[in-house]
Amino acid sequence: MRALRRYHAVFFLGLFLFFLVVNDFRHMRGYETSLFLELDPLTALGGFLTSHTLYKGLAWSLVILLPTLFFGRFFCSWVCPLGILNQGISHFFNHRRPVDAYKLNAYRPIFRVKYYILTALLILAGMGALQTGLLDPIALLERSMIVAILPAMHGKAWDFYQHQPYFHGGILITLLVLAILLANRFLTRFWCRVLCPLGALLGVFSLRAPFRIRRDVDRCSACSRCLQFCQGGCDPHAELRVSECHLCMNCIEACPEDALHFGLAQPRSSVQQPLDLGRRRLVETGVTALALYPMLRTSRSAYSNPAPDVIRPPGSLPEADFLARCIKCAACMRVCPTNVLQPALLESGLEGLWTPILINTQGYCEHHCVLCGQVCPTAAIRPVPIAEKIGNKPYTHPIKLGTAFFDRGRCLPWAMHIPCIVCEEMCPTSPKAIWFQSVTIPGRDGKPVDLKQPFVEPARCIGCGICENKCPVVDQAAIRVTSVGETRSQRNRMILKGDIS
Repeated sequence: MRALRRYHAVFFLGLFLFFLVVNDFRHMRGYETSLFLELDPLTALGGFLTSHTLYKGLAWSLVILLPTLFFGRFFCSWVCPLGILNQGISHFFNHRRPVDAYKLNAYRPIFRVKYYILTALLILAGMGALQTGLLDPIALLERSMIVAILPAMHGKAWDFYQHQPYFHGGILITLLVLAILLANRFLTRFWCRVLCPLGALLGVFSLRAPFRIRRDVDRCSACSRCLQFCQGGCDPHAELRVSECHLCMNCIEACPEDALHFGLAQPRSSVQQPLDLGRRRLVETGVTALALYPMLRTSRSAYSNPAPDVIRPPGSLPEADFLARCIKCAACMRVCPTNVLQPALLESGLEGLWTPILINTQGYCEHHCVLCGQVCPTAAIRPVPIAEKIGNKPYTHPIKLGTAFFDRGRCLPWAMHIPCIVCEEMCPTSPKAIWFQSVTIPGRDGKPVDLKQPFVEPARCIGCGICENKCPVVDQAAIRVTSVGETRSQRNRMILKGDIS
């Protein structure tokens, strides 16, 4: 069984990496690149609690949940890519004396922490604040690979992106994933045992699993060798804690007496431990989450007040609905061909941490590109046809992401009398949203200078940001896009007579 589990682990880890690599606009050929996120029961449950809907792709999570009811947490060692990585690192870098391994792999009360984390995340989700993606292992690993690991590897031997990508605040995500992986050096599968909220959810679902690791008390000689390679810290040498068992099958292989097996209970099978969870701590966790929610919502954010820097991808839901569905997986950032989609820090408040925003100094929204909506696993960015995005028939208006504004103090024709029409040339709309007025003014030496001074027509500007990205004033462009006028919001509009947004 252990060999079979290892083959499965290698296959699913390889499949996860394959989907990451092909989730690029150059390689997409209809692959189901969001499969792992759609299989994730915590993503489905969190999204259901916040939006009261289950997006169609997330029904795949039943493929994980239903077998867990009968066989336990098989997902953690057989399918979960982060669990498999942690297991591999723990196996190759930890070579301890057996007596030390016995101590480290025994169950510890700190393993309860993940259940408290899960409780807090689900209570916040139930009240409308979806934060499961911060710690969900699939979303966390996908975000880390896209924002930190693949960009670091790009250009050395692999061509993961068309150009070298750079991500806003990527170092924070890098440090987090490094801390998770290095923690295995001190405690086997630290993340899975102590912190993983998805592991806790599956642990709860596995409590009544009829098929589990069983110990024959007559055969067992209490040598504790099963503990040496135990990945879950589930005490297979004593009264098994089924909610902690990852089904790695190492204990069965290690047992010299063949006292352990996987299956139904037998007459001489040992009793097993229930879920170790303190009721008082659980109540304290719930009260803390309840208190945290109004603090989140009363902090100034893009949810309470439109923020100029929070420019969402085309097809994004209104901000409240967007935050209720976005799991911060960064799949949209991976597929974006121009690197304009970046993980937010505090631009949209703490609740919007690592959600996608457009930063036009990094790129721009390609006029005929709608890939971000096609890979979003939760429909926080709904899939839109190109005709809807650009306003072709049968649609009457294009999707507007924001509006461009000139900074005349930095604009070359306005401030320095230097001819420049780059923004007008780059504007993709038809007719163009940027137009210019030809003027002739006297120069410093008294000679006349012919200039084309640019203007923005707000009703035609779609906020794609290409004018800002291509502006020759590089450090801070002379034309900049803000979110005002965005299609998805009825509040974030310029207060003028007539609808110019």
